[in-house]
Amino acid sequence: MPAPPARHSERRLAPERALTIAVFALVLFGLVMVYSASSAGAVVNGGSPTFLLQRQLVYAAVGLIGFAIAMRLPLTFLRKLGPPLLGLAVLGLVLVLIPGIGHEANGSQRWILIGSLGQLQPSEFAKLALVLWIAQAVARAPRRVARGEGLVPFMVVTTFLCLLILVEPDLGTAMLVFAIALTMLLVAGAQARHVALIIAGATALALVAVVAAPYRRARFTAFLDPWADPDGAGFQSVQAQLSVASGGVTGVGLGDGVQKVFYLPEAHTDMILAIIGEELGLLGIVGVLGALAVIAVSGFAIALRAEDPFCQLAASGITTAIVFQAIINVGAVLGVMPITGVPLPFVSFGGSSLLVLLISAGLLVNIGNRSGHAPRLRVIDGGAGRDRGRRDGGARDAGARSGRLAHRARG
Repeated sequence: MPAPPARHSERRLAPERALTIAVFALVLFGLVMVYSASSAGAVVNGGSPTFLLQRQLVYAAVGLIGFAIAMRLPLTFLRKLGPPLLGLAVLGLVLVLIPGIGHEANGSQRWILIGSLGQLQPSEFAKLALVLWIAQAVARAPRRVARGEGLVPFMVVTTFLCLLILVEPDLGTAMLVFAIALTMLLVAGAQARHVALIIAGATALALVAVVAAPYRRARFTAFLDPWADPDGAGFQSVQAQLSVASGGVTGVGLGDGVQKVFYLPEAHTDMILAIIGEELGLLGIVGVLGALAVIAVSGFAIALRAEDPFCQLAASGITTAIVFQAIINVGAVLGVMPITGVPLPFVSFGGSSLLVLLISAGLLVNIGNRSGHAPRLRVIDGGAGRDRGRRDGGARDAGARSGRLAHRARG
């Protein structure tokens, strides 16, 4: 008597679930690292060691509420959000430039104070607004992006947003916004030669912006050789590299880093990866990059699986925003890109960034949940297993099946 066929079970973790796990893990890890990076300096200055941790906890709680709401919004409603959100983003970017409304810090006027709740950074919300606006506009007329003239409205709106952000000034976020728009248009079917011409023009304008502002020029030259001026323009880059190098493979221990106390500027925000490298070593950095890679792969998988152009473009735009932001931050910390003040997604201290990222992640999960996908549990156990999977209650033709099996056995 032949042995029964072996049973094989294959479990698949859905992209939206993998993304949710990675996002929540980074947020929790970020809370730990914000406390580690900020507590010592706060104590030295006579403040509360948990002050920034408490603020970040509030931001995370509000962001998680936004995540829960975003993952339940009807897709028909999401399609209508783009234009009004873009209008609000433009209004915020204009208001932040008005004296008395916009708050200045470290030479930049990027925030609007909202009382004891903290600060609002309109440029963070502008990224998500632009993604939703481009997605709905392209979905209404998908073929127009293949023509050069069809790209003009998208480039006009994107350039206008970038100019408002540059005035703050915030070159890093402006570059990020432009990269998001170009990637979405390329995904939507824009011709590579048209995108290449736009990139060439944008690069020329970016170089002009770098040369025109002394502080940007200093940052750029410091990026090329930070050790040429380790106590001046290259100070932050040098200290970040020292932090990472001193951590080795396993780090000096959580909370035991010294660079965060008066050595490394913006240790709890833009440079938090350097503190991770110092205290948790290469393993800590690889863990963070691994979680971000899971988010990237899951986000693009959701985009590929989406069932309509709007969802495809929205998912690809949101994922691109997260990936590019991570690349810019990691590159700046490791000294392979200029320092632009872009935070590490889900980890760095910052209310606006964390709120927008969690809402964006919720939208990705929303799109993933509503899109068709392969079964998460697949059981292969021969004909019997397939019969048990039938839902219509109809019986197979036993005689025919036996005949086929007998024929197969004789063969």
